[in-house]
Amino acid sequence: MVRSSSPAPSERSRVRRAPARADYDRATIDAILDEALVAHLGFTVDDQPYVIPTLHARIGDEVYVHGSTASRMVKTVGAGVPVCLTATLLDGLVLARSAFNHSMNYRSVVVLGQARYVEGDAERTAAMEALTERLVPGRWAECRPPSRQEMKGTQMLALSLDEASAKVRAGGPVDAAEDYASDAWAGVVPLRLTRGAIEPDEQLRDDIPVPASVEAWVS
Repeated sequence: MVRSSSPAPSERSRVRRAPARADYDRATIDAILDEALVAHLGFTVDDQPYVIPTLHARIGDEVYVHGSTASRMVKTVGAGVPVCLTATLLDGLVLARSAFNHSMNYRSVVVLGQARYVEGDAERTAAMEALTERLVPGRWAECRPPSRQEMKGTQMLALSLDEASAKVRAGGPVDAAEDYASDAWAGVVPLRLTRGAIEPDEQLRDDIPVPASVEAWVS
């Protein structure tokens, strides 16, 4: 049974392997994209596929990424080639009684489509702010905004969420019936991303305290 009542947005975005783990609800998709710190953007140049890790930020019905105006990724993706953006959150290692049934608990999103160049100063600035806020909420107001020259050297790309799907696994191992009598241990090792101790820049003046946004995010 599919996890959500929403249908797949397109045939090519429909989850085929383990379809019971599919979730096409935008609430699920948005939540995963908003929590994940890294996405991977896949595209092809002259029959050679590339998959680039990148910071991303969602604003409404689009996901934004950015790069240097001179980068191959920006030039290729901005030209309208088909792309695939993925984001994954790893929640645990699933250890089964049999080696074959070992797995992971995860939440993932796949977005298919064609990206567009972000035009106009207002949208470009909003995208840059969203990317900064994606790292630490409240950070945009605490630091210097990008200069005109910095913005000139940066290109923003937006990808619609029209063809997005999520896939989620949760719970313990699923073993073959005959393996439940085994002496092998089985269970789940939870995984989570944790904040470490704050490390001030070595060149930071002694009179500058840790800003409120960073304190709040770490705590």
